[in-house]
Amino acid sequence: MSDSVKYLLDEEHLPKFWYNINADLPEPMAPVLHPGTKTPITPDDLAPIFPRAVIEQEMSTEREVEIPKPVRDVYRQWRPSPMFRARRLEQALDTPARIYYKYEGVSPAGSHKPNTAIPQAFYNKIEGVKRITTETGAGQWGSSLALAGTFFDLEIVVFMVKVSFNHKPYRRAYMETLGAECIASPSDRTQSGRAILAEHPDSTGSLGIAISEAVELAVQRDDTRYALGSVLNHVLLHQTVTGLESIEQMQMADDYPDMVIGCTGGGSNFAGIAFPFLHQAMRDDLKTEFIAVEPSACPTLTKGAFAYDFGDTAHLTPLVKMYTLGSTFVPPGFHAGGLRYHGMAPQISHLAKLGLIKPRSYNQLECFDAGIRFAKAEGILPAPEANHAVRAAIHEAEKCRESGESKAILFNLCGHGHFDMQAYMDYKDGKLDDLSYDEGEMAMALAGLPGGC
Repeated sequence: MSDSVKYLLDEEHLPKFWYNINADLPEPMAPVLHPGTKTPITPDDLAPIFPRAVIEQEMSTEREVEIPKPVRDVYRQWRPSPMFRARRLEQALDTPARIYYKYEGVSPAGSHKPNTAIPQAFYNKIEGVKRITTETGAGQWGSSLALAGTFFDLEIVVFMVKVSFNHKPYRRAYMETLGAECIASPSDRTQSGRAILAEHPDSTGSLGIAISEAVELAVQRDDTRYALGSVLNHVLLHQTVTGLESIEQMQMADDYPDMVIGCTGGGSNFAGIAFPFLHQAMRDDLKTEFIAVEPSACPTLTKGAFAYDFGDTAHLTPLVKMYTLGSTFVPPGFHAGGLRYHGMAPQISHLAKLGLIKPRSYNQLECFDAGIRFAKAEGILPAPEANHAVRAAIHEAEKCRESGESKAILFNLCGHGHFDMQAYMDYKDGKLDDLSYDEGEMAMALAGLPGGC
């Protein structure tokens, strides 16, 4: 077994294809439904929102989807990203576990999100789109699409969830510096935003609300399309470059993961690292565990219902079958804003329902504690979202210490926390709490799930 700390691939090993798990599902997924007719959607139904190439990828069952050369040329700036063996963390934990992390914080935007922002911008550009609207929680996705907009000369409009807009001014400044317009959501720019503000003037916002605003704005102009940073099949597809590289890097380490861990809000970074390994596990009957970690204050996979629901609050999107807390559910304003989404990616939901993915949740304070422990050992301060994966990895390593087992643990360190220092300052000053969701509000949101599906 290698005694290296870092495992680096050169640009020749940059994947030429994305991996599409739809080709290998043990059972087919439930169809996406038109919100009016409750019948399966067609490509034409999605044309006002997405470019044709993205729609084709959303519906594809091909195992490999070629990465266009212009996209690979941009990827080369930071891809392949490094994988590290967390030897100092192992020593600090006194564990026989072998801990590896794939570090996506080396991208220009500081997270995994450019892996899908770049191709989505490219496909829009070649179809003549001039403007893209989107939503963002903590700002990682908005930052990445702003970056992609500069590369492909596109106007970018970002609706940022209001609680994160206020918590993370430097994320907003980054987007605006790159030329994007960043709007606190809910806003008075859209009918859906005004409706929310009329009923809840002090609303902290949610990703569901921000999606409604972005979609509403997109369909008003022929030169505008909408882009989503997680949840949908094509987004998870683009993220698989992470796992495909990790497979080669684990070979360099002469090791193989007993468990693969990622945090989950919409699900893209978890899918990105997990799906290529899950393909191998299903194909070769491997015993690898796949652990999807979410906040206890927004427990979509661990407490939600597996049902058809809207992806947004104003019910402008198609109906997808997923684990959901209800499209009107607004999570409390914890700092991992990228994980404050009421639903989970349909592909991840489907695989969790089949028992191939194991969900778990952690509270805010223990995740910040884990992130600081990691930073003190490895020197990298994770984003609050990534702290959930760090917490699970430490938890599993501590279990190995108790049992004496030497398991290989791989997790996706999906972004750095350099724009999240106020959150860390608040944690160190004792100003953060373990926020809880309102069970009555969640029950009301679940009671409002669309029927007849």
